[in-house]
Amino acid sequence: MKLQKKLFLLLFGFSLFLVSILVLLMQWSIGKGMVDYVNSKEIETLKPVVLELAKEYQVKNNWQDMLGRHDKFRSLIFAQLQGSDFDVRKNEPPPRPRPFSGPESMQNAQSQNRPSSRPMDGRRPPPQNESHYVLLDKNQNFVVGSYLESLEYSQTPITVGKEVVGYFAVSKRNSLTQGYELDFLQQQQEYLWVIALLLMSLVGLVTFSLARHVIEPIKQITLGMHKLTQGDYQQSIDLDRRDELGDLSRDYNELAITLAANESARKRWLANISHELRTPVAILRGELEAMLDNVRPLTIKNIGSANDEVKHLQRLIDDLNLLTSADIGGMHYRKQTENLTALIQGEVEKYQGYLADAGITLKLMFDKPEINVYGDKTRLCQLFENIINNCIKYASASELQISLLVDDKHYASNDSAVIVKFSDNGVGVDEQHFEHLFEHLYRVEDSRNRKTGGSGLGLSICRHIVQAHQGQISAEKSPLGGLAIVITLPLA
Repeated sequence: MKLQKKLFLLLFGFSLFLVSILVLLMQWSIGKGMVDYVNSKEIETLKPVVLELAKEYQVKNNWQDMLGRHDKFRSLIFAQLQGSDFDVRKNEPPPRPRPFSGPESMQNAQSQNRPSSRPMDGRRPPPQNESHYVLLDKNQNFVVGSYLESLEYSQTPITVGKEVVGYFAVSKRNSLTQGYELDFLQQQQEYLWVIALLLMSLVGLVTFSLARHVIEPIKQITLGMHKLTQGDYQQSIDLDRRDELGDLSRDYNELAITLAANESARKRWLANISHELRTPVAILRGELEAMLDNVRPLTIKNIGSANDEVKHLQRLIDDLNLLTSADIGGMHYRKQTENLTALIQGEVEKYQGYLADAGITLKLMFDKPEINVYGDKTRLCQLFENIINNCIKYASASELQISLLVDDKHYASNDSAVIVKFSDNGVGVDEQHFEHLFEHLYRVEDSRNRKTGGSGLGLSICRHIVQAHQGQISAEKSPLGGLAIVITLPLA
């Protein structure tokens, strides 16, 4: 079953359940309220009977005149109910008079101090859905009327002066069997179901629209994900929404762009690495074949030239192996507290002659004589060596400036850090290449001439070393006019 259909059935079914429960509760509430209203209305209608019974009590200050006088008691009640909605004699013939069975049973009931379950005149008791009336004395003893223990009664006190001399009890109806109240109740119940039907129709339309509104973007994203699995990264999803699905579509577009960039980088990596490996192999093979064919003499010089290509190929393979090890976490570091100032000075002394031969003057600018970092000395030396070599071989610079500046509150980590900057006045690099300089095998020169562009692996290795020391490396325009490599390392 499709997700849209599941969501529609879930919302519609839950709404149907709630509406049905609401209608049933409203019907029960209206029915109960109407029954309570009819009961209270009947008691209000029979209030004059209470006054008449009080007058009867005042004749002898007791209930002897009413004891067992069912006809008299019923006449008082029916006289008051005549013409009202509670006149039960409208549609039934008058009862046949029957002799009262005697006061013995009444006396037995009084001796037990509880009302007797007796009809009003010795006949069969009225049906349960009709009212029963009974007169009780002040001690709740039965005097006259019709009392059934299975029914619940509302009692109205009968007072003479300020003294309660008895109670006039009327049975409570549990349901309606006739009258305009019953018609009104039935009509309201029908209206409620009609309203419920209209409401569920509206709920069905809203639920269908809601389910479609929610599922349609998911369908687009699902289709897009299927295309991504097939390698189609040149696509985007445009959802003009301000909810989580809108955020998901934007993340999807970012994912597609990232995958496209990674695929392009992968293809470029394969093309570059094949070119880098093919070039020294082709040169080496040409020189060997030339010596085998006696085109070139087998001399120490020619063998040395072939050996240089083997060394270059070995260095390239070593760099690739190093980068691969860094990507999978295979580069090992033995860190300890090192004086970065002394470390750079040692590297500079080692390359002093090399720099002089290249016509490059060196300027050192150290903020403090001792700046300690927590790092691997060998890897840090490798880092500085790669950067200095790049400047010597490819920058065509005449000046190199190395500066160390302590930043007490670095903006990135909010901790103290040291900023190492290598600046030259060489040919420089366009700003569009800055963010790509540290990618594998990336070269500014598309011809991939290794005399002017190198293999493109040195700065990639530098990035891995800096990241392993929880630092950052970036390229920017040099204040001297060329390129500046900026390294930020946390202080020990």
